[in-house]
Amino acid sequence: FFFAFSQIQNSIQEVVSRRPSTSSSKTMQAFSKTLPDALLPYKEKLSPRFFEIRDKVLDFVENVVNPALPTVDAQTAELMKTVEDRTQCPEPPIMKELRAQAKARGIMNLFLPEVSKLSVLEYSPIGEILGMNPVANLAMNCTAPDTGNMEVLERFGSEEQKKQWLEPLLNGEIRSAFAMTEPGVASSDATNISTRIERDGDEYVINGHKWWISGAIRPECKVFILMGKTSFSGPAHQQQSMILVPRDAPGFPGNNFGM
Repeated sequence: FFFAFSQIQNSIQEVVSRRPSTSSSKTMQAFSKTLPDALLPYKEKLSPRFFEIRDKVLDFVENVVNPALPTVDAQTAELMKTVEDRTQCPEPPIMKELRAQAKARGIMNLFLPEVSKLSVLEYSPIGEILGMNPVANLAMNCTAPDTGNMEVLERFGSEEQKKQWLEPLLNGEIRSAFAMTEPGVASSDATNISTRIERDGDEYVINGHKWWISGAIRPECKVFILMGKTSFSGPAHQQQSMILVPRDAPGFPGNNFGM
C-alpha cells in the first residue's frame, strides 16, 4: 500500500477529563430517574427494555463512572509525560476496568440494535446521556468513529473480517478510524474523492492522501475503513468503494503523520 496520511484529533485528555455538565434543566432531566418531559409524548412507544437499560446506564454513570473521574484525570496526566504530543497519549488504564464493568452490566455497544434490542427512538435518549458524559461513552464503547465502523463491519464484513476486526472493536480492545477526507477537494461529497484503489493480483494498491482523520494517531487505532475509487468511469455515484486498511499494512506510514 501507498498511503500518504495526515490528521489532527482531539487529545485523549481533552475527552476524558471533561466533567459532565449538570447545570441546565435539560441536562438534569436527562439524568433524572423519572422520564424526561421530552419523552412523555412517546411514552407508549417505549418498551420495558428501554426503561431497564436506561436505569442501568444511569446507575453506571452515577455510581461507577463519576467516582472514577479523578483517577481518569490523574492517570492521563501521568501518561502525558511519556509522549511528545497530546494526540499520542494512550487511554488511561482505568478505562479497561470501566469497560469490564459496563460489559458485566450488559450495557456495552448499545448503539447496535442487535445488541441493545432498542429502537432508534429508544437509543436516542441513551445517546443523549452518553453525549453528556464522555468517559461513560468510552466505557460503554459507543463513541464515533468506531460506532459507524462497527456497523459497517457487522452488516457487510466477511466472517474473517468480523473475527479479526469487529470482535476486538466490540470488546473495546482496539480503536478504528474512517479515512475519507482529502486535501484539495470537498470530501463530504464522495464523488470528489480522488484516492485510487486498484487490484494487483491478490492485493489492492492504494494511492492517495488522507487527512483530518479523527483518532488516526491514537495508539489504540489499529484499522481504517478507507473511502476510495475502484472505478474511474461510468455513473459518478457507483465508482466508490471502501476497503479495510490495517495500520501495519505495507506502505502505510505508521505514526509518521503530518500535522
